[in-house]
Amino acid sequence: MNLMKQYKTVLSVINRHQKFLVSTHHNPDADAICSALSMAQFLKSKGKTVQVLNEDPCPQWLQFLPGSSTLKKAADIKKIDYEVAIVTDCGDLKRVGGVAKFLQAGKPLINIDHHVTNDQFGTINVVDSKASSSCEMMFNLFEEAKQPLNKNLAILLYAGIMTDTGSFRFENTSAHTHAVAEKLMAFKFSATDMYDRLYIGIPVADMKPFTDLIHKAQLVDRNRVYCVSLSKKLAARFSKSFDLKEKLFAFLRSVEGIEVVVILTEIGPKEIRINLRSQGDFDVARLAQQFEGGGHRKAAGCKIYDSLTQAQKIICQAIHKDL
Repeated sequence: MNLMKQYKTVLSVINRHQKFLVSTHHNPDADAICSALSMAQFLKSKGKTVQVLNEDPCPQWLQFLPGSSTLKKAADIKKIDYEVAIVTDCGDLKRVGGVAKFLQAGKPLINIDHHVTNDQFGTINVVDSKASSSCEMMFNLFEEAKQPLNKNLAILLYAGIMTDTGSFRFENTSAHTHAVAEKLMAFKFSATDMYDRLYIGIPVADMKPFTDLIHKAQLVDRNRVYCVSLSKKLAARFSKSFDLKEKLFAFLRSVEGIEVVVILTEIGPKEIRINLRSQGDFDVARLAQQFEGGGHRKAAGCKIYDSLTQAQKIICQAIHKDL
């Protein structure tokens, strides 16, 4: 089934139902938050009842976005009455975390995503690995629905596209991506202000721990791979409003000759989240799949269930084999 037919199928299901649950992956980034919130606003504009849930709360640095206060943490909700669930920007259903307990067999589950590693977990799957972002896909869906945009929707869609394309620098940026951005900017929001809010600088209080962390980053595999390990104790030193990982990725990827950057974050004593970014030809999505993760060729993630030290050894060995 081609994408336009898939969009029509989604719209047909939406038109036939009234109550919706919208979610996205845990530890959400801007594209995840913005695609979920834009879907919720679209549904509400059609008179639907919507609940937006996530395993985690909306990150502080994204709480300026329209509708962010409507996102609820799954652990705070006891029961949801819904007819259709829509999950955006999520490569596999395990990534919705605690939201999964609300999903009921027999009810439609719409999966809208752009990750090449998406495992088609929905009863209806709209997966476009050529799209720059899930927000670009939302724009396409709204166009198919002949949905009039407004400034709030434009801000959400632009924010998701801007961040997932690295401010229109990454290879997933297409001519269509720029055409979509042009249409969104017609709503007269400030792209400069958007950039400043999404790519905030380093707070003064975080400067010393950040430089300490950069100093401790390990350069391995003939100076081609940077590894940063974040224990719970170390992560707690930083402001909650500071998007530490993105700042680390931006800084370390700028080092000459670096092909892969790895950030390991301690979630529990034997649970380590791995975030991966690459440059050149290295495919981190394929690497992440070895550990039941996924993502894009140049941005992916997974988990390793071991100690922080051992997890770094395991992931670096896997990278070495692929390099």
